[in-house]
Amino acid sequence: MPPKATPSASAKLTPDQVPAMFQRYRTDLQNLAQKIGELESEMEEHALVLSTLKPLLETEPTRTCYRQIGGTLVQLTVKDVVPTLETNYSGIKEVLDGLVRSYKGKEDEFGVFQKEHGIQVSLGFRGVGSRVKEGQREEGKRRG
Repeated sequence: MPPKATPSASAKLTPDQVPAMFQRYRTDLQNLAQKIGELESEMEEHALVLSTLKPLLETEPTRTCYRQIGGTLVQLTVKDVVPTLETNYSGIKEVLDGLVRSYKGKEDEFGVFQKEHGIQVSLGFRGVGSRVKEGQREEGKRRG
């Protein structure tokens, strides 16, 4: 992970290091966003299963259900599975909340870095748009 974008830390960067640091921030943000998406999906799956099993916990607690544990399908009862699923759900939620906080912090850090180095990214096509603008600037420098 890149160091904190403080004025003293980022002011020491050479012009060659700024694009590498910029890319590192973007990669870190993309990785965090991907992990957040995965955990949100897993949390939704747990919520769906819990919403199906909770009514059965009251009406048919001894009803058979199956759960995959480490690649093995295990036969259990509803009363055995629901507490485990609730624990897993709350654990996923805690991790997800931590990742969202981390993402927001990294995003703020990235914004400070961009301001310090005068980096502007066009909205819409961030990757392509910024390259096009850089290319246009380079051509303008050559012509003028």
